[in-house]
Amino acid sequence: MINDSIYAFIIVGIGGTILLDIWAGLLATFFDVPATNWRLVGRWVGHMKKGQFIQPALAKADSIPGELALGWLVHYVIGIAYGVILMVCFGPQWLNTPTLLAPLLVSWIGLAAPFFIMMPGMGAGIAGANTPKPVVVRFKSTVGHTVFGLGMFITAQLISG
Repeated sequence: MINDSIYAFIIVGIGGTILLDIWAGLLATFFDVPATNWRLVGRWVGHMKKGQFIQPALAKADSIPGELALGWLVHYVIGIAYGVILMVCFGPQWLNTPTLLAPLLVSWIGLAAPFFIMMPGMGAGIAGANTPKPVVVRFKSTVGHTVFGLGMFITAQLISG
């Protein structure tokens, strides 16, 4: 049962990530809000194997072969991890009658990762403090994580029903 549940929660995490990507695409297309540059995420992660966990000027750092593919892979692995965290926190039985609050809580608490790990590591400072518009960065992340949580819920509804 747990083994089957892990696969289901992996799908839930992927579904949330897909909805987040659709959301980002809509924002970019209709509102000119730039989507996350997955190439830079791949560059940041690629430099980690050299022991460089903080990149003060990531855009100027040496490029990494395959950084765009690596960035997208990291993006989906993180989404899968959130799906598994959802299972650990709320149990495999959550899939029997999915509720919206559970994935939203996981995604909102999960804001700690971009605010305190990814953004500082990529040179943007804690919660985007070093960006030109930190409040906008924080709002965009919060809304994105909300959309992701909603996507996990919708995916769970689709696979449980």
